[in-house]
Amino acid sequence: MALGKMTKQERSWVLYDMGNSAFIMLATALIPVYFKTLVEPGSSVVVAWGYAETIASLLLALAMPILGSLADLKGNKKKFFIGTVGTGAIALAALGIPGTALAFLVIYVIASIMLNGSMVFYDAFLVDATSEERYDEVSSQGYAWGYIGSCIPFIACLLVVLGGPAVGISMDVGMKLAFLITAVWWVAFSIPLIRNVHQTHYKERATNLLRDTFSGLGRTIKRIFKDRKLRLFMLAFFCYIDGVHTIIKMSTSYGTDLGIDSTQLVLALLMTQFVAFPSALVYGRLSAKFGTKRMLLVAVAAYFCITLFAAFFMREAPQFWILAICVGLFQGGIQALSRSEFSKLIPKEHANEYYGFFDIFGKYAAVLGTLLVSVFTQITGNPSVGVLSIAVLFVAGFVLLWKMPEK
Repeated sequence: MALGKMTKQERSWVLYDMGNSAFIMLATALIPVYFKTLVEPGSSVVVAWGYAETIASLLLALAMPILGSLADLKGNKKKFFIGTVGTGAIALAALGIPGTALAFLVIYVIASIMLNGSMVFYDAFLVDATSEERYDEVSSQGYAWGYIGSCIPFIACLLVVLGGPAVGISMDVGMKLAFLITAVWWVAFSIPLIRNVHQTHYKERATNLLRDTFSGLGRTIKRIFKDRKLRLFMLAFFCYIDGVHTIIKMSTSYGTDLGIDSTQLVLALLMTQFVAFPSALVYGRLSAKFGTKRMLLVAVAAYFCITLFAAFFMREAPQFWILAICVGLFQGGIQALSRSEFSKLIPKEHANEYYGFFDIFGKYAAVLGTLLVSVFTQITGNPSVGVLSIAVLFVAGFVLLWKMPEK
């Protein structure tokens, strides 16, 4: 389905995926390479970057359930969305200021928290932007257009970073321009959602806001544990999304530690975006034919094989290209269908509150994944062992998802 055939609300919601994906692409491909120029010689990019991502994920996971509960109140969802996008874009643009690795990581952690926080509110807007029978389709469209849309500012960033020296622009200045380009793109593509998608599902405001917030969180926890299907899905999601996030966040730094040329890394990851665009759309269509659960099981099994390939066979640029293409085939599908499946299982007026817990499961998983990679790499001195350590989580995720009842 083309963007033009969607409703204005659906199209506006999908466009934000194009905005936030630009930052994700930059953080995956170029920022770790730039960060390597700031660290001391001989230091591992995987270790430092892994700990930074762990801290960002941990802080976000602690905050989002409370913020999500507050955002469910009438009129709050959009305010929280605007706040996280605005703060994150400013922090992203400011990444070109620090000249030391520590200062850079502090600002990056702030930008990363705001990016992922905005995506929690964005995900929760799905229940306001479309109808339940279209969750799979619209969610898949979001990831698909996010992949292809992120390529536009990313190519512009590549031109100023890699092509800049030919016209007298140093790589350092080029990266500063790349941060600014991406921040502007992020804000620009948040505007349609802010203007056209409105909070139609909400909780009424209470007289005692603090008490109502925490009592609501308690009720949500009880409902999650009483609902077997929702409980098993969230546990499965906790396991398999760990590996997905870790591969996204650590792939470039892993390739850098293996000695693969940075240009090869960046171009291969750009290929991932082009492959992921049609793949995410196909996944949305296949879910309607074969069911969301079955397609998620296929994606989890594929990611397990991808992890084994990365650990045992990836040593040079050609293998990294193979890895990037394989990730592109399943990345959009597993993320889009996880989001839409969760939306089907929760009460819509508590969407932010539930997505706050959904984010805990996703972000604590990301804490575990990046921590495992960093710790095992540091202990063994072998990045491949670090990558291999996350394979067991795909196995656990597959088993839990398999046990989830159909109805």
